[in-house]
Amino acid sequence: MGFSDLKKNRSKSLEKLSSQLDKMASKTYADPLAEKYWTPTKDAAGNGFAVIRFLPAPNNEDMPFVRVWDHGFQGPGGWYIEKSLTTLDLDDPASKYNSQLWNTGIDSNKEIVRKQKRRLKYHSNILVIKDSAKPENEGKVFLYAYGKKIFDKLNDLMNPQFEDETPVNPFDFWLGADFKLKIRVVEGYPNYDKSEFDDPSALMEGDDDKLEKIFNEIHSLQELIDPKNFKTYADLEARLHKALGITADANLSRGSNDKAEDLVEEELDMSKLGAKTSDAKVQKSADAEDSKSASVDEDDDDEMAFFHKLAK
Repeated sequence: MGFSDLKKNRSKSLEKLSSQLDKMASKTYADPLAEKYWTPTKDAAGNGFAVIRFLPAPNNEDMPFVRVWDHGFQGPGGWYIEKSLTTLDLDDPASKYNSQLWNTGIDSNKEIVRKQKRRLKYHSNILVIKDSAKPENEGKVFLYAYGKKIFDKLNDLMNPQFEDETPVNPFDFWLGADFKLKIRVVEGYPNYDKSEFDDPSALMEGDDDKLEKIFNEIHSLQELIDPKNFKTYADLEARLHKALGITADANLSRGSNDKAEDLVEEELDMSKLGAKTSDAKVQKSADAEDSKSASVDEDDDDEMAFFHKLAK
């Protein structure tokens, strides 16, 4: 548009600009991976039930699950919702900052670390066998993000504790087992303790054509931990500075101790292991945090959708 056109159409420029802004505001945030994930539906009381089948590793990939660490917390400057570079065994600015706070030895700083510590999620492919709340999901392949509680049930099936129990590969088409996901509310938090595996059975027994179709629909897991899908240390550090409202010259050096979050996790495990400590205050805090962590940090499947919404 030349200068003469600019002058002639100037009365319409504001109208056109306002129209474009309205279009931009009406667009909703769309995560390209969100539609690939399945989450169980809960009723008004917070209870839910579904039957799913964990699926084998994708074609040309070795493992049927991947682990992803992330952070999700709110600071004075806004939310920090990011995947952690520790997933890739790299230094991460949020973990570094937590380490610095923890190493001060100040109780209030340690409490901050507990609130903004990294969270662990496992990601697998599943086939939805029964989903009464959303029957349109039945028979479809999805990605599923789950916490340590459910992973422990997978591990217990693969590595039973007693000699009269037979190891089962829950990710196997023919020798695996359906998983009955049972969600209930315990002390205000989602609880998955009642979830259990059914007896081992073949999926689509005798119909290899259907199994092959399912196999070809399995989503890549390595894509979830591809370094190209993680922000750089510098970008994460800038976002962390903004969320926490700290100055750019804050000491988040990459060479600092990276053990704070491991120490927090060890502290939260004390009550599970029956470990004794001379610091009763730490034990009491660990017990309280552990009861929350078991349901909130480890197994709240609504977290992913919740934080995707916040991230926009």
